[in-house]
Parts: sequence; structure tokens; C-alpha cells
Amino acid sequence: MSASAAHLDEPKTGRLTIQYGPQDGAAVSENPPRFTWLPELEDEATYVLRVSTDAKYPAKATHKFAHITLNFFTPDVTLPAGDYVWSYAVCDPNTGEAASTWSSNRAFTVAEGLPETPLSSRVTRFKDAPRSHPRMWLTGDRLAQFRKDVAENADHCTWSHFFKESVLPWMDRDIMPEPAGYPNHQRVASVWRQTYIDCQELLYAIRHLAVGGQVTQDAAMLARAKEWLLSAAAWNPTGTTSRSYTDEWAFRVNVALAWGYDWLYNEMDEDERATVRAALLARTRETADHLIKHANIQLFPFDSHAVRAVSAVLIPASIALLDDAEEAEDWLNYSVEFLFTVYSPWGDKDGGWAEGPHYWMTGMAYLIDAANLLKGYTGIDLYQRPFFQKTGDFPLYTKSPDTRRATFGDDSTMGDLPAVKIGFNLRQYAGVTGNGAYQWYYDEIKRTNPGTEKLFYNWGWWDFNFDEMAYQTDFPIIEAVPPAADDQLRWFKGIGWVAIQHKMQDPDEHIQFVMKSSPYGSISHSHGDQNAFCLAGFGEDLAIQSGHYVAFNSTMHQNWRRQTLSKNAILINGKGQYAGKDKVQAMRSKGQITECEQREDHVYIQGDATEAYQSLSPEVTSVKRDVYFVNDSYFVMVDSIDASEPVEIDWLLHANAPMHLGDATFRYTGEKAGFYGQFLWSEAGAAALTQETGFPDVDPSEIEGLPVSTCLHATFPKAIRHRIATLLVPYSLKDPKRIFSFLDDQGYDCDLYFTDSDDRSFRVVVPKTFDVGR
Repeated sequence: MSASAAHLDEPKTGRLTIQYGPQDGAAVSENPPRFTWLPELEDEATYVLRVSTDAKYPAKATHKFAHITLNFFTPDVTLPAGDYVWSYAVCDPNTGEAASTWSSNRAFTVAEGLPETPLSSRVTRFKDAPRSHPRMWLTGDRLAQFRKDVAENADHCTWSHFFKESVLPWMDRDIMPEPAGYPNHQRVASVWRQTYIDCQELLYAIRHLAVGGQVTQDAAMLARAKEWLLSAAAWNPTGTTSRSYTDEWAFRVNVALAWGYDWLYNEMDEDERATVRAALLARTRETADHLIKHANIQLFPFDSHAVRAVSAVLIPASIALLDDAEEAEDWLNYSVEFLFTVYSPWGDKDGGWAEGPHYWMTGMAYLIDAANLLKGYTGIDLYQRPFFQKTGDFPLYTKSPDTRRATFGDDSTMGDLPAVKIGFNLRQYAGVTGNGAYQWYYDEIKRTNPGTEKLFYNWGWWDFNFDEMAYQTDFPIIEAVPPAADDQLRWFKGIGWVAIQHKMQDPDEHIQFVMKSSPYGSISHSHGDQNAFCLAGFGEDLAIQSGHYVAFNSTMHQNWRRQTLSKNAILINGKGQYAGKDKVQAMRSKGQITECEQREDHVYIQGDATEAYQSLSPEVTSVKRDVYFVNDSYFVMVDSIDASEPVEIDWLLHANAPMHLGDATFRYTGEKAGFYGQFLWSEAGAAALTQETGFPDVDPSEIEGLPVSTCLHATFPKAIRHRIATLLVPYSLKDPKRIFSFLDDQGYDCDLYFTDSDDRSFRVVVPKTFDVGR
């Protein structure tokens, strides 16, 4: 570095930006570590990175990586266990040396035995990938073997079922016209939904006819596939199916063209290829420019649709176009490096997904498709990263197969059982990891949720016949093993979720409890639900997430479902947590799980939602919720709220139907199960209990024909300090349960004592305060 080198701009990160990583003093979770930093102002800047066991960076102890074109990087070598420092600088494009001052040193530790997940360099990354077509799913040699296998056994990898149900119907369907868009170009939910399906069916027609024709070598089928493809290629790339008009439609058209271009390449003449290639390039370029230049996900990675498009669009289109378009290799490198380094912005090595299990399903489905395409075509294996080895735990523990409304986040299933695709995703991870519990989940979903394949939230995204066939060509069928009875607790620390699954393998005895207090706040598909909980038991949802995800930005979504008043949480002076459209404020409205521990006779969880409530109630100084799950049977909750001035508390609980209320008790009776609750002690005084059925401030037309739920309000009088102790007991209607309790509040604490019918005792101590006139 010359003495006149430019000063490196090393600004502070924001909550919405990518962070400097590994952070100073961090213990990394994979080897090599993933390096990230804030980019320079100039888009054309490249970087040089150095990593050393010595802060003076002597050559013998230092790795140097030059000509890095992005502000994130995964090395192509692993590091010996030990302590390291790293720094980066702007790179001289000619010499590869630092053209600026070096950044601050940041230290990290590589432990023994970490997963080894280097990423091959750009020089060698695609060197051995064949340039013939097809490339997506099956390469030429594998297609030849698949033809042979199918000729010998029509049921090979479920081929005959796929061919009958998912190929032949498209031969006789009229070719789809270009969608007309919205009336007066104003978004209408019904048109959005139907066109969503139409564009997905375009993909099915092109992909399945092309695959069917190539495997059977049926000339008429290949010709029909080409007719569909050329028709779609003539659609206006800047029209009603462009990304800027409705991105979800555009993604489907984009990937349909990619599959068609790849699988029908040898069936087209050069003019036809040029037509399809031009359409595919224009659409992919629009999406790539949005992700990289406008949404800028290498700086702001918390854009749900933009991040999803890396997997859903850039990887399939770039593979199809590789060597046929100058940009394709750059797009493919960007996508691979993003997925290997930054992904997932919604979780960490624990495998959690901050947007909730439904958006885990959609995001992960596209990721799985992309990972399988990459692995099959280039040999690059994303699945070895720790996140992918663990992420199957997230839906397994936060949305068991027999639950409907007992979890968090936006969810399009509208109160149905978990979507079949969650099961398919879990089966994929069973094949990747060998985890039999993931296969068990898939088997349970297939058993409990048949006949839903053509519902919007399935058919509008996936044809499971193709998914099944593709899986069986690449991965083994793992033996299903129910989750172990003594493995019931998961704490997803990075996203602030805790889940208890007691006897998940036995629906008649099953209890699911999920609590959330997340550093992601209410951003994206998350809600204002820090310190909230959901409960299901004995085959039925009990304390639910209320409302319906009828459409993003509907009045139901904005005025009810995203808001704290629809959660099993508290309100302070009638206010909850910020859950509006300002992303910065949404991320600030955060919480954290501060403790989670399996103890001898109970599970203990503490959530701190102080910052979340301060977003709308700045007078609050502390908001905590302690939860005790005692003897795998009942729950004791202690809510602790402190404020600088007296505040009124509403303690909320939502159920599918009205409850029976007493002075300090409430009871819900469902079809299979129920619960009762009792407010045992309140330092501020007794609560007034009321309930309300329905959804205030929601347009009735949005929820016509949908069930309504009931909310319990327990309103506690104003005080600067609240300590509210609540007992919550779920039970099967076949076996009603009673927990006996008494309290002793004569000393400096309130001691709560509990016993059950087996004479097992439990005590919770709630500290008290006193006004001594100071």
C-alpha cells in the first residue's frame, strides 16, 4: 500500500444493513468464516481481504484474497483451528494490492471440528459444468440414463404418475394468452390470485411438456411444448407480467422461459432460440437490476421477495443462459456467493426463520430448488452449511402437523393444517441430513392433509408430482422416526423463538407451546408479537394467533393480524407494539428471549419486550414475561411491567370461540380439548374480565364466510409497577385436569404454590416492591 493510498470509508452499520462479520471476538460456526462489510460508495469498487493469526499480518501467517467484486466473501480454503484477525481494503484492479487504508482489525476464533464449507473460487467454479442442454435437474448424461430407467420401469421415480397427471393434461389445454393485468391497473386481490395461478400453470405446461417430450422422445409433445414456450416469449417483458408490475407473476414467467430455453434448446432453430433468449434475458435483467442495484440486498438484505428471487429467478435463468449471455455468469456468481455468505438474513446456525414457518416454507422451497439445480449442474453443495443442516427443526418445532393457528407470522393456509409443501421441504432435509424426524413430519402431513394439492396455497406455487419425481432422482427415502419423547425444547436464539413440543408423536397427548421475542421486531412478514405465545393441545388449537392472512396490506392484515391486539400478549394503555410499514421502526420494535432452560421438573423461558412496547409507549421502562411449563402439564406466567407513570394493562388471550368467564377465571371448551386459566395475583389489583368476538376495524367483505375468533381482555388498574401471575392449564376433554394453587404474600415476596392430582408440587416466587414514601 502506498503512502498516498486513499482513506477507506468504514461507516457504522445500521440495524437494516449488512453487518461487519465475523464481528470482533466472535466464535464462528463454519470453516471458513463468512466475511461481510459495508460496501464502498462506488459500485465499481473491488476489495482485498486479509486473514491472519498475527495482527501484523506477516506473509507466512496471512491469507490474502484479492479482486473481490462484492462486499461479502467466502474463501476457497479452510483455516486451522485458532485465533485470527481480519481486515479489508479497496483493491487496486491492476496489482491486487490495497489501494486504500486497511479497515479496523476484527478478531474471531475457529474452533476444532467445525463444518468445513469452503466455496470454490470464480476461476474454477463452473469449469467442469457441461455446456450442453439440458442443465436444469438432469444433465445430458443423466437424462439418457433416466430414459433407460423409465423404459425398463414406468414407475421409476414415480414417472408414470407424473406423466399421466402432470404432462398429458397440458397437451389439450389451450395455450394461455398474455394476462390482461388489473382493471385500470389498480391491484385487485381476486385478479392477483388468479393470475398468480395462471403464470404458475404456464411454468407447468412448458416444463412438464418439455420434460415429458424429452424423456419419451415424443415429437408431438416437444412441438406442443415449443408452441407454449414461443407464445410466452412473445409476451411484453415490460408489460403486465414484468417484475415492476407484479413481481410474483414475473418470477413465474421468468422461470418458465428458463426451463423452456434449457429443455427445448435442441428443438429450436437459431431464430427461435434468439427469440426466447431475448425475452429471458430482458426479464432476468430487470429482476437482477432490482435486486442488486435498487433493492441493494448486498447492503439491505431484509427484503423478502428480493432475497427469494435470488433462488427463484437468478439461479435457474443464469444456469439456462450460461455462455449464451455475457451477464449470466456474473448473475450466477452473485447468486452463489450470496447464498453461501449472506443467506439467510432471516436466521442463523440454529436454523430459525424470523418470518415464521409459512414464509420459511416458501423461501425454503425456492432455495431447495436452487440448491438442487446448483448441486446437479456444478457440484456446489449448499446443504453442508450449518443453517441448512438445522433449519428443518424450525417448522418441526414451531408448527407441528396437527396445528393450524398456534404459531406466528403471515400464513396463507387460512386456518387449514400445515401446507403440504412444508412436508416436502422437511423430506428434502431428511434426505440431506438423514434426520428421520423430518421424514416423519412429511409422512404425517401426507396422512393428515390429503386432497389439498390443488388449493391456491399449494397449486399456485408447486406441482407435487414433479417435486416427488425430482426428489427421488437425487435423494434417498429416509426411514421415518418420530421425534424423541425427551427432545421437546428448541430455542432459536438468533430469531428469538422458543418452542415446546411435548409428545408431538401422539396427537392425543400432544402439547405445543411457542413463544416469541425477536430481535427482528415486526419487519416483513413478522408482527407486533414480542413476548406473545400460542398454545395447542390434544389435537386442537387453543390459544391462537387470531385473524386471517387474506392478503398483504388488506385491512385485516394491517389493522388486525399484524397488530399486538390480535396476539396472546399485553396492551399498555390500550397500545401494543409498532407494526406499521416503516422498516426501521419495525426493526426497532424488538424483543429478546433472555433465558430458556430445561430444568428438573419444568421448562423456564423469559422474554424481554421492553423496546417493542417503548415504540408506542415511551413511558415503559421494563416489560418481561416469565413462563414455567411445569411437569409437562400446565403453565404459570408472570408478566412484569414497570413504567415511569401509572399505566393500565390489558392481558389478552384469543380462542376460536367464546369463553366462560368468572371473576378471575376463564375457560375455553373446544371439540377435543380445552383450557382454563386463573389470574392468581396482581400487585396492582384485580382485573376486570371481558371478551369480544370479531375483528374491529376490518372490512367485512375481506373475511366473508371465514370464522371469527374471541379475545379475552383482562384489564388491570393503573400502576407504575405490575406483577401479574397467571395459571393456564390445557387438557383433553376425555381427561379434564385441575391444578390446585394457593399463595403466601405476607413477606417481601409473593410465593405461589401448585399441586396436581399426583401430589407433585411446584413453587414460583414473585418479588414485591413497597411504597415507603420516598
